[in-house]
Amino acid sequence: MNDCDHVHTSAGLHGKGLAAAMAEAERRCVAAGERLTPPRRRVLERLLEAGQPVKAYDLMAGIGQSGETAKPPTVYRALEFLARAGLAHRIESLNAYMACRLGEAAHAAGFLICDCCGAAREIQPMTPPEVRDAADQAGYVLSGIMVEAHGLCADCAAA
Repeated sequence: MNDCDHVHTSAGLHGKGLAAAMAEAERRCVAAGERLTPPRRRVLERLLEAGQPVKAYDLMAGIGQSGETAKPPTVYRALEFLARAGLAHRIESLNAYMACRLGEAAHAAGFLICDCCGAAREIQPMTPPEVRDAADQAGYVLSGIMVEAHGLCADCAAA
């Protein structure tokens, strides 16, 4: 998605960082009585390595058995599981997914999204109390809150 002509820093995980994140994901799945199956594991690894939003179709290459292209239902089921387990978030405005990097507790998700290069950074949004109050007053029972803020990342703003 990097259509810019300037240098960007990578936020993806590799080596020991990736191994630690995958071990933590496995621990969380076991604690929840869930399984991190091979397709789920490969999709999560790809999201963590990317460190930025990734579209489902871009995940299909190389995650099937023996490295071939996976079928769309396999990838979508893995993404749905990862989102439900709190290991990934769907970024609606980009129709893409990103690995959750804010810990294991269920939380409102917020993203700073660069309109130049497409990079995104997960943040803890500052508005959940007001949204929850409005939902309570309207009789809604919330299942989650997602905040998406668009602008320029530091690399694009500096270019």
